[in-house]
Amino acid sequence: MNFKDSDKILIRGVNWVGDAVMTMPAVRALRDHFTDKHISILLKPWVGDLFRKDPNINNIIGFSTDHKGIKGRLKLVQILKAEEFDSAILFQNALDAAILAFLSRIKNRIGYNTDARSLLLTKSVHVDDKLLSLHQVNYYLNLLKAAGIDAPYRLPWIYMDIDDRIAARNRLSTLKHPIIGINPGSSGGTAKRWPAERFASVISLIISELNGSAVIFGGNAESPLAKEIISLIDGDLVTIETLLDFTGKTTIGELPSIVSECDLLLTNDSGIMHIGYAVGVPMIAVFGPTSHILTGPPIPMDDSEFNYKRVVIDKSLPCSPCFKLKCKFGSPACLINISALEVFETIKKIIPKNKAIFFDRDGTLCKDAHYLNDFKDLHIFPEVKDLIKFKEKGYKLIGISNQSGIGRGIVSESFTKEVNRIFIDKYGFDDFYYCPHLPDERCACRKPQPGMLLAARAKHDIDFKKSLVVGDKDADIMSAAAVGAAPIYIETSHYEQTIKNINKINNLNDLQNFIP
Repeated sequence: MNFKDSDKILIRGVNWVGDAVMTMPAVRALRDHFTDKHISILLKPWVGDLFRKDPNINNIIGFSTDHKGIKGRLKLVQILKAEEFDSAILFQNALDAAILAFLSRIKNRIGYNTDARSLLLTKSVHVDDKLLSLHQVNYYLNLLKAAGIDAPYRLPWIYMDIDDRIAARNRLSTLKHPIIGINPGSSGGTAKRWPAERFASVISLIISELNGSAVIFGGNAESPLAKEIISLIDGDLVTIETLLDFTGKTTIGELPSIVSECDLLLTNDSGIMHIGYAVGVPMIAVFGPTSHILTGPPIPMDDSEFNYKRVVIDKSLPCSPCFKLKCKFGSPACLINISALEVFETIKKIIPKNKAIFFDRDGTLCKDAHYLNDFKDLHIFPEVKDLIKFKEKGYKLIGISNQSGIGRGIVSESFTKEVNRIFIDKYGFDDFYYCPHLPDERCACRKPQPGMLLAARAKHDIDFKKSLVVGDKDADIMSAAAVGAAPIYIETSHYEQTIKNINKINNLNDLQNFIP
C-alpha cells in the first residue's frame, strides 16, 4: 500500500513540550490529506495533554513508564500491532522510534535518516545543512512534503474549549489587569535562564508603574526559582491582586488556557514560550545561548489564521548562539546584558491598550442574505452610520465575519473584500477580518475560534477586557467568551440564540446602553 492511500496512520510524536507544539502544523497537514482516516499519535502522557482537544487526532497512545526497558518496549509493540497501522510518520528522530515501528509491522515507515536508522525506514529522508537552518516548524513540515503530502506553513495552534478558558479566567480572577505571565525557568540548564533578580525587578515595575499583576508559571522544578524571585520583591507590593505563583500548580493540559488569559507573556526559551505563541498571546522572548531563528516564536504569514505580537530580545554576541547547557565563561553575558529596564520598556510598548467593538457582518451590520454574493442583495442596516460616534469614546470599530461561502465556491473572495471595504471607507471601521474556511477545515479563525480577534489584537493593540463583541449567532457570543470580551446578542436574524443570560439589543441603536 502506498503511504498516501493509508487508512490508519500512526504519528510518533516528540518528547518535549516545545517540540510537540512545533509539530502541530504538520499534524494538521496530515489530517488535511487523510480527511476521513484514523490518525493516532504516540506520545509521553504529559505531552499528550496538548492534543486532548485537537480535532486532527483520533486517538492518543500514551508512551508511559510501563514501556521502559526491553519488556516494556515489547509490550508497546503488541499494543501497536493490535492497532494494525498502515503507516507511521516518525517526527521523533531517535533510533528507538524506527525500531518500534519496524517491530510493530507497520508497512510504511517514514522518517529522517538520523541516528543510523535508515535501514528500518521505508522512506528515509535526508537531513542536510539547509534543512537544519530552517525553523523547526518547517523541519517537521518538510518530512511530510518528502512523503508527497501537501504541507503548507501555518502557525501552531492549540485547540481549547470555552469551559477550559472560563476555568482559567476564574483562576486568575483576583489579579489586576494587565496580567503579565512570567516564565522564568527553562529545561536543559541554567544558561538559558534570564537572572532571577531581573524577573523580580520587572514584576516590581509591572505592579508599581503599570498597576498590573503577574503570574509565575513553571513545573515543580521551578518552584524554588519562583520563591527566590518573590523574595526579591518588596513585600508591600505582593498581594493576591498583584502576584500569583502557579509553579507546580498546573498540568500541561491546563497551561494553554491559563497562558492565553494573560495580556502578555515574558518568557525564556522553553516549552511555555511555545505554548504562548500557539494560543496567540503577545510575548517577549528572552534568548541567549539558543537560536530564535530555529526555535523562537514563529513569524506569521500574511494569510495566517491568527496573529500575535512578539518581540525577541537577543544580544547576538559573537559567542551566541552556542547551544551550551552551561556557559564556558561562567556567567552568560548574552542574558546578563539584557537589563530589566529594557524588558519593562518593551512591555510598555506592546501591552494591549486600546478598546474595540467587534461586529459580526451578516445579520448584525447588514441583512443576512445567506451567502451574500451580489451587491443587489447587500442591505446595510441604517443604524450602521451612527456607529462612528463610538470612536469618539475611544473605541475602534472592527468587523469579524465567517465567510465559508468562499470555501464552498459560492462567494468570491474579491467580492467579500469589496463588501468589507464599504464599512471601512463609508462607515469609519478601522478594519475588517473574515474567515474563508469551511467548518471542517479546523482553522483557528472561524468563530467561535478567536483567530480573527487575535489578529486584530496584534495589529491594533486591543485589550479584550475593555472590548465588546456584537453578533446575532452563538458563534459570535462564544468567540467573545474565548477572549473575555463582553458579548452582546443583536436580535435581527432568524438564527436561534441558545446561550442564556447574555445582554441583548434589538438593533444597533441600543448598543449605546452598554457603552460607558
